[in-house]
Amino acid sequence: MFVFLILVIAVGYAISWYTGAPEILYIAVIFAVLMNFFSYWFSDKIVIKLTRALPVSPDSNRELWSIVENLSITAGLPMPKLYVINDSAPNAFATGRSPKHSAVAVTTGLLAILNKTELEGVIAHELSHVGNRDILVATIAVTLAGFIAILADISFRMTYLRGNSRENKGGGIFMILAIVGIILAPIAAKLIQLAVSRKREFLADASGAMLTRYPEGLASALQKISEYGMPMKHASHATSHLFISNPFGPRDVAGFMNKLFSTHPRVEDRIAALLGKI
Repeated sequence: MFVFLILVIAVGYAISWYTGAPEILYIAVIFAVLMNFFSYWFSDKIVIKLTRALPVSPDSNRELWSIVENLSITAGLPMPKLYVINDSAPNAFATGRSPKHSAVAVTTGLLAILNKTELEGVIAHELSHVGNRDILVATIAVTLAGFIAILADISFRMTYLRGNSRENKGGGIFMILAIVGIILAPIAAKLIQLAVSRKREFLADASGAMLTRYPEGLASALQKISEYGMPMKHASHATSHLFISNPFGPRDVAGFMNKLFSTHPRVEDRIAALLGKI
């Protein structure tokens, strides 16, 4: 997050110098703050709508409700709102700005293929996201990445509309560095965001295993989820980082570049970490 902050400051300064238009920074900051505000305060409602999740009551699914309730008590967390997504692809996610305003959703496919200990492992993983404030961290990372992309886009447009106000002021080397920075900054920001997402998945796996005291349950669940092989019906890039597994289906992330651009760690690595093999 510190590197992210430095990157935002550097890009902002480079764009302000290169375009000679510091006012675009004020516009971008206001836009970013508003975007951050709405994504933070209404993230749970937005994600629930996007995934078409339906609320669960104790009467509609007693076993699932009991598992979530018991693990919430064990973790010292309030009972989150509980939802089910009508989708045969096994998956789950947690969202919400704080433990008091959290929600957990699972797919019907997940309920169909997992036994009780495996389901407990998945729910513990999602509750760990809530307890670790991962939704807040993810919101900040996504907002900062979007902020940098917006700044870069505005700078290019301003350059074409107004011309380069620095071209006759002897700043040749800095101008080149500014242009390169403007081009590469959105890519760097996205890579940092994805790296944060992968690290938080490992952390939630570890926290979930500590919560259930049975890491084999989550490891077995991850193995079953990865073997399904088909994407969710309403998969979205906007929410893909929230799920316990990539909603677009398992992908080969063995290569270095594939790992860099993946929202989730390799299942094999997660299972090995849970079982103490790495």
